[in-house]
Order: sequence, then C-alpha cells, then structure tokens
Amino acid sequence: MKVVKTKKAPEPVGPYSQGILSGNLIFTAGQLGIDPTTGELVNGFENQVLQALRNLEAVLNAAGASKCSILKITVFLKDINRFAEFNKIYSEFLKDCPVKPARSVIEVSKLPLNAEVEIECIAQRG
Repeated sequence: MKVVKTKKAPEPVGPYSQGILSGNLIFTAGQLGIDPTTGELVNGFENQVLQALRNLEAVLNAAGASKCSILKITVFLKDINRFAEFNKIYSEFLKDCPVKPARSVIEVSKLPLNAEVEIECIAQRG
C-alpha cells in the first residue's frame, strides 16, 4: 500500500490521504472544487464540478493513471435537480475515454465547505 500525494490537488484538511495505491488499484479521497493554488472553493456549480474533476485527475496522474482508467466513480451532489447540468460537464470531461466508468450519483444534505459537489473514484493503473 502506498500513499498518493500531489501539489496539483488540494492538500487534505484532515487525517486522510489524497489517494491510496494498492496493487494496481487507486482509491481516491473525495475531491471538492477547491483550487489547489489558493486552497479556496471556487465559485459556481459548473466551476466546482470542473475543479473537482481536475483534482481527481491530478491524483490519478500522480499515481500513474489517467481519467480513462477510472473503473467506478461516485458523485455526491448537494442538489440532485442539477443532475442534467452535472452530466453535461461530466460527459465532456470523459469524451476522449473509450470506456465510461461505472457511476453512482447521490444527493446529500450537506458537503464540507458547503460545496455543491464531491467526487471520488476507484481506478486501475497500467
């Protein structure tokens, strides 16, 4: 087991790792739409979704994987009524990936920093 760490994603704000590599599997922590350079949550739903996806990709890249190696992705939305809007951004993000990962989208009552979205995944390296 190995800790995955990168400056291209936000520093953990608690006792957890950005990601864990176990064999060829990568387990990421949930990523919010935090700009890693400022440490601040970006404004707006679309910007938060894009930043969370970029942060997720940065963790995967640090582990030797890419967004196209995601096996399962879990999305936590503060408002499920924004599902279609999320799906459009998500589809664009993964447009170059030949195989789309399995996915769950769950509405939650609240997220850290009052974020609109949090995204985590399991990916395969190699």
